[in-house]
Amino acid sequence: MDKPPFLLVHPTKPGGAPTLWKQLRELLAFEIANDGQVSIVNRLDRETSGLVLVAKTAAAARKFGLLMQRRRLKKQYLAIVSGWPDWEIKFVDAPLDRQGRHQKSEIWLKQTIHPAGAAAQTEFWVERRFVRLGAPSPRPAGSRPALPTHKFSLVRAIPRTGRTHQIRVHLASIGHPIVGDKIYGPDEQLYLRFIETGWTRELERQLLLPRHALHSAKLTIDGEMEWESPLPADLARFCNGPESVRGRIY
Repeated sequence: MDKPPFLLVHPTKPGGAPTLWKQLRELLAFEIANDGQVSIVNRLDRETSGLVLVAKTAAAARKFGLLMQRRRLKKQYLAIVSGWPDWEIKFVDAPLDRQGRHQKSEIWLKQTIHPAGAAAQTEFWVERRFVRLGAPSPRPAGSRPALPTHKFSLVRAIPRTGRTHQIRVHLASIGHPIVGDKIYGPDEQLYLRFIETGWTRELERQLLLPRHALHSAKLTIDGEMEWESPLPADLARFCNGPESVRGRIY
């Protein structure tokens, strides 16, 4: 199925926000009543949109679990990142660990690259480079204000391992953080501010999008099945909307 952004996959506390798991249990109530089940095979962060594989029987859950262990279930994501990479294809091999184990961190779940961490590898491909117009810049009296341009890229990410926040950390580590990323973007304090105040105009000015621009775009089982999901409307608008400089896609 195609998960929208801002939807939790699993419950975090009793009586909490709606979750994909709960909605699926309601949707598949008949199957569950007849010895079925709901097993979500690949977990996505709350803000990440895109493909989620769901097993409706115990046999299917076991099958997909074995496929993941054998690395036969392949995933591809699309991410909008800041800047224009000076490469077309890049392989990042950098172990990840929870940052709080090695240095002070106000965000418990935040990950960092550290030699003591678990192995993590991600392959990146540049799909396109584009420019967006910013707010008018101050100009001398009597002249027209200039519209500064800002560079962005659409990148395909192919994780070879499945570590927490792997794609987000690896992209930030090579100088191209994901647009809208509150933790690994311009300043982790933005995440803490968001928790305290919710989404504000100031956060929008700095982050540009209310969620990180990461989308689960393709799932493949070697030689058997394949599922694809196009870029969702909010991310497509960022790439192609009126602020994007048309005719300047590289």
